[in-house]
Amino acid sequence: MSVSANSFFSPEDVNVLRGALDKWCLEKRIDIKSTEAQFAATAAISLFQSGCDTSEKLLVALREHKGL
Repeated sequence: MSVSANSFFSPEDVNVLRGALDKWCLEKRIDIKSTEAQFAATAAISLFQSGCDTSEKLLVALREHKGL
């Protein structure tokens, strides 16, 4: 997963991202270390930066994401 060099995330941000990603992977029965999970993590970062700033909002957005 790559993040632009000027992006900084607080520990709370990381918790939000990881919480949503963990739940999404569990729902989809996908290993967190898989390529598909890496794509989802990249999408989650983009969605987070676009305003999905809680685990709940982020999880909903991941579920609705067309590319996942």
